[in-house]
Amino acid sequence: MNCMDFFNGLIYTMTGLGVVVFVCLYFITAGYGQFRTRQWGWSIDNKVAWVLMEAPAFLMMLGIWYAKGCPTVAPQVVLLGLFLLHYFQRSFIFPLLMSGHSRMPVAIMLSGVTFNIINGIMQGGALFWFPVEAYQEGWKYFTHSTPAIGLVVFFAGMAINLHSDYVIRHLRKPGDTRHYLPGKGMYRYVTSANYLGEIIEWTGFAIVAGSPAAWVFVWWTAANLVPRAHSIYKKYREEFGQDALAGRKRIIPYIY
Repeated sequence: MNCMDFFNGLIYTMTGLGVVVFVCLYFITAGYGQFRTRQWGWSIDNKVAWVLMEAPAFLMMLGIWYAKGCPTVAPQVVLLGLFLLHYFQRSFIFPLLMSGHSRMPVAIMLSGVTFNIINGIMQGGALFWFPVEAYQEGWKYFTHSTPAIGLVVFFAGMAINLHSDYVIRHLRKPGDTRHYLPGKGMYRYVTSANYLGEIIEWTGFAIVAGSPAAWVFVWWTAANLVPRAHSIYKKYREEFGQDALAGRKRIIPYIY
């Protein structure tokens, strides 16, 4: 088996595993955040866990770029920048903004580490080992409407994601431990606006990239976040009542 066959096999395997994850997460709610229980075993500080879990994606992509001689040609370098921008914020800024003293099960953290390593290999490989033929156009690639639209979608999703995280962080005043139903920004339409933003963000990335690996990443993002959005919706409904949701959907405005 050559490298190309291995890479394609990895993409097919991850696509199939995404189906399994999607189905399973409707029956088993991942035990982090508001769903953490002792049944998930040993846990560590949430901030530390987020750094350890998300940083491998950042470092793996950076390592592949370095191993290829640090190319600065477009559009690969633009896609590299988008990927690193997200994961720098998620790995090194987002944890520092967290309040409270919550914890994350080590099992959840390790599953995230595993995925981020594999995904870093997939996305880095698609950019620098087996790039899309159209990348040979260089900067001219961005004169086409599709990549340009993708950039807009990416940054729109990032804006929704960051603002939604901001809303969540400011639901409580210092010392308050009560639960609140977020209602600002995209939370007026869905109960998991932060997840909506992340799915939109990676959809934009995939539109720009135009590679199967990038679309597998979108699929995995949805497979993980859509069932969790369903669990959060149910928890809010139980805690605040159906009327309090005021017609809001789980993750897709007006649809689901």
